[in-house]
Amino acid sequence: MRPVRKAVFPVAGLGTRFLPATKAMPKEMLPVVDKPLIQYAVEEAIAAGITDLIFVTGRHKRAIEDHFDSAPEMEAELARKGKNELLAIVQNILPPNVSCIYIRQSAPLGLGHAVLTAAPIVGDEPFAVLLADDLLDADRPVIGQLIDAALTHQGSILGVQEVPLTDTDRYGIVATDPVSASTERVLHI
Repeated sequence: MRPVRKAVFPVAGLGTRFLPATKAMPKEMLPVVDKPLIQYAVEEAIAAGITDLIFVTGRHKRAIEDHFDSAPEMEAELARKGKNELLAIVQNILPPNVSCIYIRQSAPLGLGHAVLTAAPIVGDEPFAVLLADDLLDADRPVIGQLIDAALTHQGSILGVQEVPLTDTDRYGIVATDPVSASTERVLHI
């Protein structure tokens, strides 16, 4: 299996689980401490060695593109005012070896359709899919752990979590069978 260098970020959704906060702002741009949710997902992907970030966007998602784009006017103003720490933060949102690619999902037809929309960019390469609406705290980036498992097992890997029965209508649900202490085989989707 080849190294995973591409990651798909399905960010075209309407954000209805987060209303009313997402009525005018993409859920991926909701701040957690001092940066938007999407920034945490991007940083995790980069820490796992991913260099091509593919954002499947939709209407009203320009803020995501703007966040990862350069901001010459802001950078010039920060430099003029001598705010070098803030300037460094703005200039280093992405390392220079990382590329952002944006593709538009024509209609909000679900996660599977969003991932399929990225197919022309992904091609036949292995890739990761990161959902930026759950933060996972781990000593090692979770996506890196999943990539390692994919390489070990030579196949597709899903990160899953248990959810209360009352919340199953909000998530994709799978049935699994244990393979090892940290790995289970998907039986049914």
